[in-house]
Amino acid sequence: MDFEDLNTLGKARKPFLFITDFKAKTLEVFLLDKVQENNIEFQINEDYLKQKHSKKLKKSPLSLEEYTQKFRKVIQKIEAGETYLLNLTQPTKIETDLSLQEIYNYANAPYKIRYKDKFVSFSPEKFIQIKGQTIDTYPMKGTIDSSIEDAKEKILADKKEMAEHIMVVDLLRNDLSIVAKNVKVNHFRYISAIESGEKKLLQVSSHISGDIGENWHDNIGNILSSLLPAGSITGTPKKSTVKIIEDIEEYDRGFFTGIFGVYDGKTFDSGVMIRFIEKTSNGYIYKSGGGITLDSDVNNEYNELLDKIYLP
Repeated sequence: MDFEDLNTLGKARKPFLFITDFKAKTLEVFLLDKVQENNIEFQINEDYLKQKHSKKLKKSPLSLEEYTQKFRKVIQKIEAGETYLLNLTQPTKIETDLSLQEIYNYANAPYKIRYKDKFVSFSPEKFIQIKGQTIDTYPMKGTIDSSIEDAKEKILADKKEMAEHIMVVDLLRNDLSIVAKNVKVNHFRYISAIESGEKKLLQVSSHISGDIGENWHDNIGNILSSLLPAGSITGTPKKSTVKIIEDIEEYDRGFFTGIFGVYDGKTFDSGVMIRFIEKTSNGYIYKSGGGITLDSDVNNEYNELLDKIYLP
């Protein structure tokens, strides 16, 4: 299927689940009543029941030296004016006794999905939501360990974090303006807490909305193709930054940082597939990362990559 097929389903008000890869080149679409028979599970619930568990994983990440080499390449691209913000990610080999099914069952997250026996994502980040004639997006950019003294005040006052967040908000505001009118930032830089295994992280988000009109059902595929890939996990400017990401990361993100979403015939909701575990022939791979700007500190960014490797 392609995005035109989503327009057809929207016109017919047929409920569906869709999944795209990072670059929105691969699109999987399933009618909602066929999802289970395709060995796929998902949950979209911002009021999800938080269950306690003590499940842990062992991680074997790339070294700080290896990460630093990639980090410096990003900084060189920024200094050359080829990008201003780039989301640098890397794969980490992990070990756990849990199956993908068990990881999915234990995971605490508003957006979670298990795709066959291939990957699981348990994401805190919404992509877009459409209700009535309003489209909303909530870019998430900025993370800090809540155990740090005055963590909330520090991340909100951090100039690097502020610059990074402003760039993402500006990118997403411009993206929404392609498909909606009267786009505005409703709430700028608010804090939410996320359980990340042994740590609690604070994440910084903003809320942007616009008027999508009453005929959005007929154009749902066009809307998605206009907005993808998601700006919060690429950087800006989007097109050139995606090319730089491919050159520097030197691995295939696949469905990691792609999008999954559900259209129920009346509303649409979707999440960014971060916090991502993939099953490979060599074991489990956990993919994670964060945004890099000219003011980024390599040690902080490396630690953020590690902090995002957890079972919630």
